[in-house]
Amino acid sequence: MENVTIPVNIPPDILITLNESEEELKDHFQVGIAMMLFQEGKLTLGKAIQLSDQSRFDFEKSLAKNKIPVSDLSVGQILSDVDKLRNI
Repeated sequence: MENVTIPVNIPPDILITLNESEEELKDHFQVGIAMMLFQEGKLTLGKAIQLSDQSRFDFEKSLAKNKIPVSDLSVGQILSDVDKLRNI
């Protein structure tokens, strides 16, 4: 499947202010959007990793750096899973 390109207009002084190349800023946007959509529940972890174009390890490090949990299971859900595993 071919990727879709979405143009974003950035004032040139933003690149100068950030001291980043267009490619570096594109990478930041891509990872940032992937994290945001994952946090909002719009993308699964796997799809967010795919969108970020990072390895799973690097994407999970990005999530941790931004205090975004990889899982939002409640204690009750975890205990329920433990009970199910005990009954196997």
